[in-house]
Amino acid sequence: MRWRRCGEDAALLDCDSLDQMRAAHATLLAARPDGVTDVVPGARSLLVIGDVAAARAVLDGADLTHPPAGDPREVTLDVHYDGDDLALVAADAGCSEDAVVDLHTGAGYTVAFTGFAPGFGYLTGLPSPLRQPRLDSPRTRVPAGAVGLAGEFTGVYPRESPGGWRLLGHTTTPLFDPHADPPALLAPGDRVRFRSVR
Repeated sequence: MRWRRCGEDAALLDCDSLDQMRAAHATLLAARPDGVTDVVPGARSLLVIGDVAAARAVLDGADLTHPPAGDPREVTLDVHYDGDDLALVAADAGCSEDAVVDLHTGAGYTVAFTGFAPGFGYLTGLPSPLRQPRLDSPRTRVPAGAVGLAGEFTGVYPRESPGGWRLLGHTTTPLFDPHADPPALLAPGDRVRFRSVR
């Protein structure tokens, strides 16, 4: 891991892997070092805002191979599996569309980090047959609530936007509401399950 200064009151911790980032994030959340005002995870990095020396002291003495488990929140999202790319995902996985739904709903996911758009969570735990590349040509319009996958992640588009993930279906659950507290439904560390609805 390597620390890089970000302005006067923050530093970016470059991690070797997504798992290492998640372990460092969980460790800092559990320790709550004085003076650290925020910790923002990314795919392979962790932004620490506030007393960086306190955060470094915690991580220097931590066993990141056994991070604290914490008390994750559980979120279930109802999904209509009617996505434009369901047949493509099934063909590339070498199985039926029903089997894709069974694989996607049978797994448990964890929000590794958020980004791309407010409320968009990158969820890990995707079964191997569903780990597929992005579309060759991204769509200019993906509707809000679209459930997709790309690489090792699955997630839900919180609002209409361009996007290149393969679409499995859609949910009507709002992922981001600027008037709610908190505005985003999903936060790093949350556990997520998908449930098929007709």
